[in-house]
Amino acid sequence: MATQKTHRIDPLTLEVVDLIGSVVARYHEEYEDAAAEHALTGAQARLLGLLSLEPLPMRRLAQKLKCEPSNVTGIVDRLEVRGLVERRPDPSDRRVKLAAATEEGRRVAHSLRESLRFAREPLAGLSREERVSLRDLLQRMLTP
Repeated sequence: MATQKTHRIDPLTLEVVDLIGSVVARYHEEYEDAAAEHALTGAQARLLGLLSLEPLPMRRLAQKLKCEPSNVTGIVDRLEVRGLVERRPDPSDRRVKLAAATEEGRRVAHSLRESLRFAREPLAGLSREERVSLRDLLQRMLTP
């Protein structure tokens, strides 16, 4: 009969996990507040942020946002009505539609990024070496 070993998590690990959770919660709260200042939902703001970097097919947007393609269609529709996003054919496959941020959409996305003081202000208090170390540790945590 196989016995299952129970791993006890040490207090330091629990503290780090709690701190990461607090950072994520504060980031999302500030992001939602910044989005609301532009009369956007958090999902609309995230989609606009992605499209400000590059045009993407709807299916890829859904993967990045971890939601159904039909949800992305609705979000794109609402942003398109506001003139922040446009649909265009994919130059490599004209059957595929790309969603792309308009000039106004890129301006709003930039404004959203600029208004996120939560991460920027505390990070400014860290030295360059500390920020590099933090970045590297976070990347290690995300690498499977």
